Amino acid sequence: MQQELTIEEGKSLHRGDQATTTLGRDKVRGEALRIVFASDDGEYTVLRLLEDGGREITLVGALGGVLEGQDVEAVGRWEKHKDHGLQFRVVSCRAILPHSETGVRRYLASGVIPGIGPKLAERIVDRFGTETLDILENRSVRLREIPGLGMKRVGQIRQAWQKHRDQRDTFIFLQGLGLGPGACNRILARYGRSAIEMVKSNPYRLCGDVWGVGFLTADRVAANLGIEKDSPIRLAAGLAYTLQKLAEDGHTCYPKGRLIEKAAELLQAEAPAVETGLRRATLDGAVLVSRQPAPELDDLAVCERHLFQAESAVAEILAKFLALPEPALFRGKLELRGPDMELLNDLQKQAVRQVFSSRLSIITGGPGVGKTTVVGHIVRLARQLRRKVRLAAPTGRAAKRLGESCRIEAKTIHRMLRWDPQKREFSYNADRPLNCDLLIVDEVSMLDIELMRSLLAALPLDSHLLFVGDRDQLPSVGPGSVLHDLIVSRRIPVTHLTEIYRQEEGSRIVFNAHALNHGRFPDLSPREPETTADFYWIEQNDPDRVSEMIGAMIAERIPAKFNFDPMSDVQVLAPMNKGGCGTIALNQKLQAVLNPGPKPELSFGDRRFRLGDRVMQIVNNYDKGVFNGELGQIVEVELENSRLLVAFDVGNVEYEKIDLDQLKLAYAVTVHKSQGSEFPVVIMPLLTQHYIMLQRNLVYTGMTRARRLLIMIGSRKALGIAIRNDRPALRHTRLGAWLAEPARLQAEFAP
Repeated sequence: MQQELTIEEGKSLHRGDQATTTLGRDKVRGEALRIVFASDDGEYTVLRLLEDGGREITLVGALGGVLEGQDVEAVGRWEKHKDHGLQFRVVSCRAILPHSETGVRRYLASGVIPGIGPKLAERIVDRFGTETLDILENRSVRLREIPGLGMKRVGQIRQAWQKHRDQRDTFIFLQGLGLGPGACNRILARYGRSAIEMVKSNPYRLCGDVWGVGFLTADRVAANLGIEKDSPIRLAAGLAYTLQKLAEDGHTCYPKGRLIEKAAELLQAEAPAVETGLRRATLDGAVLVSRQPAPELDDLAVCERHLFQAESAVAEILAKFLALPEPALFRGKLELRGPDMELLNDLQKQAVRQVFSSRLSIITGGPGVGKTTVVGHIVRLARQLRRKVRLAAPTGRAAKRLGESCRIEAKTIHRMLRWDPQKREFSYNADRPLNCDLLIVDEVSMLDIELMRSLLAALPLDSHLLFVGDRDQLPSVGPGSVLHDLIVSRRIPVTHLTEIYRQEEGSRIVFNAHALNHGRFPDLSPREPETTADFYWIEQNDPDRVSEMIGAMIAERIPAKFNFDPMSDVQVLAPMNKGGCGTIALNQKLQAVLNPGPKPELSFGDRRFRLGDRVMQIVNNYDKGVFNGELGQIVEVELENSRLLVAFDVGNVEYEKIDLDQLKLAYAVTVHKSQGSEFPVVIMPLLTQHYIMLQRNLVYTGMTRARRLLIMIGSRKALGIAIRNDRPALRHTRLGAWLAEPARLQAEFAP
């Protein structure tokens, strides 16, 4: 039953390498006690090892395939780190199934066998000792000797062990290539019995097929399989990966020359070699290159195929809408006058009339300008005509807010279109369109190009479509610049509301947000009486001090002074993830302050998920029905089976341990991830250490997430940097150009 895996040293080294002293090369052997830290990509792990002689040591390096409880034999070198002391840098290692009673207990408790958690592992090993693994393999009926285990449970454990045994060769093969347990499980789920063959034939397919496996991991696997660095398959994959990373920055296409430069840097290859990779990627169908230069790019445009398909589909569907004659659906059926209309200002009245006279229209404006009032008025008028109205938004919180203000149901776009997990597509599409006369979509600045394509595909051509959003907020997290492109095309009627109403109510949040958006310094002066103020500025630029102050404010001062619940009402929004006042450090701080142990918890790498924690889903999971940016709370931790239950707005969602990389703590989230949400209280640190993210639209977006209380803590210098930086990162897209001149799509990309 001995299993072995081999992990070769990768290129990535610990970030503190410059602070180490090499003492020599050696071999160590012992039992893996615990994983102290494991990066999500499996490229760096810190492992505590109990040597056969009884000494406990620290191993560091690419150890993603090692499980707690396994025996490990590692080759490497000793290093003395200035902060962490003596540690063993792993060059290669092999791991085998444990032979000691303690090792078997740890191995089973690690969650390697579904259905056996720490408590049950302890009971089984207490009964069978070092024979445990043989019992599971050959005499599983003896598990009935464990009190409380009936035939059904024993049968489930037997099936789980058999599945584990059947997958053993594949799992060992994948682990031997340096892949961690989570990646191995996802690869097995994706390819099944063909996993070894698929990975051997082209390891770079993992990048597109398996979530959580990027190019760097696939490249390490390819190197272990003997694929040369100048192989066309590697060059093509590297170029496609470069495009994927650019898509994460919002681009739907990229200038060819600059793309070649970036890919050459990643691949450590010369430009002619990367050109070969581009030709291969084009032949494979992964990317498309325009036939003629795009004037906005001053070069040929290179696109990922699926993003090109999404963006061109959006352009073509909108062109069909715009080519249709003006609708008669509402004309003459309703007099747009009366007491309600008289309450609106001229621009608001224009927005209402535009919706009823145009198939497509846009309403934009900042906080407090009455967008919600106008939308509510439009909904009432349409329902008076007995027309079918649907409301949608990209996030659950935005949809809930929209529905409450209009007093009819609103859904997220994903849930309105109904994902079918069997067919792996939306139920509502071009073949089965939505039943609606008017669709109103709020928070359109959040809408990426792929979701926009799915939405438009399901919309009947005889319906009306209204987009509502704030054009000055951050663009979508996903690729594309949909609202911006719709506006700059000048093909769709746009009403920009400007008159501020909430300012008249004394809201300094609204006043200061608009001031900042127009390039003016907000009013940071204190106001009396303090208990009625909704905006506070605290001058402080020491990250450690800011972190301490945020913890104290949430735990003590805000609940005592303003009577807000620190767990449900207060949200910290940071400009970035890293740094002393980034979300990672703040979440660790706030978890300890707001939800201290001891409580049941599960770990994933350096993340600890504790009963009661606030968490955020960080990727779209259509099968679970929970999507990127949704906030929830852990309501159950099942240690026995290593599972969590998270309560979201849509209901409870279960997570296995291998799914935990889809969650992050959410006491603090980035401003980008907060889009579409509003919170009673927002605390926003703004320090010079956030320099690379200090942009006017980022700070403006964060400020406008606060509904009743906004506390900004930082330095005037950092705030000034953000105000002056009014040039948001340029996104290369083609939608605006194709809408403005539909013939350009065919000219650029026709065969």
